[in-house]
Amino acid sequence: MSGEEIVKKEITENVEEKEIKKIKDKKEYEAVLNVYTSFNNTLVHVTDMAGQTLAKVTGGQVTKQSRLKANPTIAMFIARRVAEKLTELGVKNLYVRIRAKTGNPAPGPGTNAIIKSLTRSGFKILNILDTTRYPRGGPKKQGGRRGRRV
Repeated sequence: MSGEEIVKKEITENVEEKEIKKIKDKKEYEAVLNVYTSFNNTLVHVTDMAGQTLAKVTGGQVTKQSRLKANPTIAMFIARRVAEKLTELGVKNLYVRIRAKTGNPAPGPGTNAIIKSLTRSGFKILNILDTTRYPRGGPKKQGGRRGRRV
């Protein structure tokens, strides 16, 4: 090997090392995605791990028709807006917290659409947690002893 070949080889090795360092330097930030879906509206609130708000999008920001706010199609548009904001901030991984209306057995129709479209956008979902509140007795229900008479 001549001197020129050795110098070229060293230069290419240095360039490759710098490229690898650039790739390693890109941190993958994590965030918490809070999804609240009732049968009337869909709310998505993204916070960092300390609880600071990164993005907040609701069904009313995407559509003006009230009847469509809890629609899976609108939930996809909400997820797209959230994805744009999070890619600007460098977030790659998400912890998902799903919440339905208190006492409801299942979340609203937009939940699955949001998670699916975010995974398609390239986010890695680390955990899905259901944080729906449930009543533990509480005040007496309206209607009296014999119930509501129609």
